[in-house]
Amino acid sequence: MSDLTVDSTARTMAAAVADREISARELLDLHLARIAERNPELNAIVSLDEERARAGAARADEALASGADVGVLHGLPFAFKDTHAVAGWRTTYGSPIFADHVPEEDELVVERVRRAGVVTIGRTNVPEFAAGSHTFNRVFGTTLNPVDPRFSAGGSSGGAACALASGMVPLAEGSDMGGSLRNPASFCGVVGMRPSLGRVPEWPLYNQWESTSVAGPMARDVGDLALLLSVLAGPDPRAPLALGDPGAAFAPPVAGHLRGLRVALSVDLGGAFEVDHRVAAVVEEAGRTFARAGAEVSAAHPDLGLADDTFRTLRAWHFQARLGPLLAAHPGAFKQSLADNIRLGEHLSGADVARAYTQRTALAETMRLFFTEHDVLVLPVSQVPPFPSDQEFPSDINGQPMGTYLDWMRSAYFISVTGCPAISLPAGRTPEGLPVGIQVVAPHGADRRLLEIAAAYEAAGPVV
Repeated sequence: MSDLTVDSTARTMAAAVADREISARELLDLHLARIAERNPELNAIVSLDEERARAGAARADEALASGADVGVLHGLPFAFKDTHAVAGWRTTYGSPIFADHVPEEDELVVERVRRAGVVTIGRTNVPEFAAGSHTFNRVFGTTLNPVDPRFSAGGSSGGAACALASGMVPLAEGSDMGGSLRNPASFCGVVGMRPSLGRVPEWPLYNQWESTSVAGPMARDVGDLALLLSVLAGPDPRAPLALGDPGAAFAPPVAGHLRGLRVALSVDLGGAFEVDHRVAAVVEEAGRTFARAGAEVSAAHPDLGLADDTFRTLRAWHFQARLGPLLAAHPGAFKQSLADNIRLGEHLSGADVARAYTQRTALAETMRLFFTEHDVLVLPVSQVPPFPSDQEFPSDINGQPMGTYLDWMRSAYFISVTGCPAISLPAGRTPEGLPVGIQVVAPHGADRRLLEIAAAYEAAGPVV
């Protein structure tokens, strides 16, 4: 057997399987051993099916032995986010309403990852209908932070981030409306990317013309993230708003430098939100890392004052449109914060929704102009470090009360409504040892350039 471990890169694992240095069966055994070691405490992977996984690994080995063409992820164990439909596999959306639901068809992102050759082992845990950036639900319970299980793993891709950080899987996919890829990446010390609108097409959707939420990749380093993005990205005839660049345009190797890069650094977008002092310190140190590597760092930020109303209006509208009928039919089956958010959508008028889209257009233009003078914007991913797992959301930041379960996520969702790509990179730890990430934002469409900058920061930054 190869000297690979579950902490090796996905690129190394895939190459080792392709070169027959390790079999898919052996690679699966390594990961199942780690799952047995860590998952009972952390609760990151749900609906685990070892028997089907072993059968899948056997088929992967047989395909390779036959000389068949195989995908770039061939033989890698994979657990899909439990909000993405996987044909023939329990998909609960974190809701008791769907506790026994088994879809008949793969979603597009699942279809692409499966076609790339992964061995499906289970699902990653999510909050109820992916609402809120703390992963708990009444079907499977709470996912805990892999660095310190007393704390949250974030969400909604919290199971994915936790499984990655603890070595249970080599790669993970997720989705991001208000920070669902970026927040858990920050909390767990991994890399998560919200791609440009249209970069990763999704199908089926209840509203194909809406793009507040996007799917994207998670990994332990930028090279692995690029590998998964190369699988997820690219046009599809079922997704009319998809960007045209082929997925291969994002494939590793990824290399870049920071010399001369124009970095706008902002801890709080000019006082737009409160930021925990420990997070602010990590962001400021990240600015010094960019500067040491030759970047031109300045204190600057775009005016995103319209973002809060825009995001909250569109979120409530979409929640009501998608989940309102379910809430009416099952009023006791929703957590209170989600039920309240859905009901907010009932009171929106056409004028409210039109205002939100007009504002979103203005925000996109604000960012376009901002990026004529700056190459990237650097700010916090999350306004707080990981919070105790027995809280639904942080009650305050630096003594300032947080009234709702969205208030502490502004640093992520303000970026969501701009349509720009954003990546969460491990950047430091709090004095207590909890992970903190920085968010690097680039112009819409500049996903490859963002990967190159992220790889250069990763090479220049401290080991965290």
